[in-house]
Amino acid sequence: MAKTNSGRFFEDYSVGDVLTHAVPRTVGAGERALYHALYPARHALYSSDTFAQASGLAASPLDDMIAFHTVFGKTVPDVSLNAVANLGYAEGRWLKPVWPGDTLTSESEVIGVKQNSNGKSGVVYVRTTGRNQHGEAVLEYVRWVMVRKGNLDAPAPETVIPELNKVVPAGTLTVPEGLTFENYDFDLAGEPHRWGDYEVGEQIDHVDGVTIEEAEHMIATRLWQNTAKVHFDTSARPDGTRLIYGGHVISMARALSFNGLANAQMVVGLNAGAHANPCLAGDTVRAWSEVLDKAETAAPGVGAIRLRLVATKGGAPFQLRGEDGKYLPEVLLDLDYWALMPM
Repeated sequence: MAKTNSGRFFEDYSVGDVLTHAVPRTVGAGERALYHALYPARHALYSSDTFAQASGLAASPLDDMIAFHTVFGKTVPDVSLNAVANLGYAEGRWLKPVWPGDTLTSESEVIGVKQNSNGKSGVVYVRTTGRNQHGEAVLEYVRWVMVRKGNLDAPAPETVIPELNKVVPAGTLTVPEGLTFENYDFDLAGEPHRWGDYEVGEQIDHVDGVTIEEAEHMIATRLWQNTAKVHFDTSARPDGTRLIYGGHVISMARALSFNGLANAQMVVGLNAGAHANPCLAGDTVRAWSEVLDKAETAAPGVGAIRLRLVATKGGAPFQLRGEDGKYLPEVLLDLDYWALMPM
C-alpha cells in the first residue's frame, strides 16, 4: 500500500461521508502576533485585554478569522488538496470565542456533489464544524469547492445540491456570553460611528490598499497549515502561478474595512461568499462595503449589522458586476457577513 496521500479526487466523495480531519492545533498568542503582522488588523476587541474586559469578556479572544483559517486549514488535505478553486460559503456561524491555549479540531460532512459538464472535475459541498478541546463547537460553515477527477472514466455520481439559507437569520447569531457594549469607549476603538449611524444601502470606500507579496502569502498559508497544491506548486496551474489563498484575501479585506467600520468588532455570521476572480502576487487589494441589513440583539448595547465586503484589484469602488451579470474581472471577493457593533 502507498504510504503517501495524493488527496481525494471528485469521484472519491459521496453524500453522507464524514471526514475527521487530522492534526489538532493548539492556538496561542503567537497566532495573534503573526495575524496582526500579516494583515493591518486593528479592531480593539481583538487587540486589547483591557478593552475586551471592559466589554464583559474575560480577556481578548483570538481574531474570528484566526478561528476560521485554523479550522479551514485542517480540511484541505481531505477536501481541497486537488482543488481547482474554492467557490463559495454559506451558513457560517461563530459559536464560541477561541481563546489562547484552546486546541481546535475539524470535521466535515459531504452534503452535495455535482459533476461538471466537461467531465474533468466536479463540485463538492461540505459542512465543516470546528471544535475546541472540550468538544464544544466554536465554528460551523458550508463551503463548496471544484475538485479534479482522478479517473476521467469514473461515472458521474447522482447530482445532489443542498438547499442552503441565503442569509443566516439574525435570531440565530451567537453573541459571546457576557458581551456588553454599554460602556464602550469609542475613542479607544478608533471611530465614533455606532450601529445607529449606518443606514441600509449605505456604501463605504475603505480607501486604503495593500499589495499582496508572495512571501507573506506563503507564510500565511503555511501558518494555517493549508496544503492545497495550487497555493504552493507552480506546476499545479496551467499559467505557472501560485494562487493566493482566498482566506488571505478575506483577512486582508476585513482588516482594510477598519477604516469606516472600526466598530464592527466581531464577525459572527457568514451568509455567503464568492472568490470571484483569482488573486496573484503583485495584485493590490482594496475594499469597499455595503450595509445590507441591521438587527438588534439581546445583549446590552450590542447590535448586529449585515455587511457586503468586496475586495478588488483595481477599478472604481462600488462596481461589482458587468452588464452580463458576471463579476467584473477586477473583483476578487464578494463576502456577505454579520458583525457585532455598539448601538
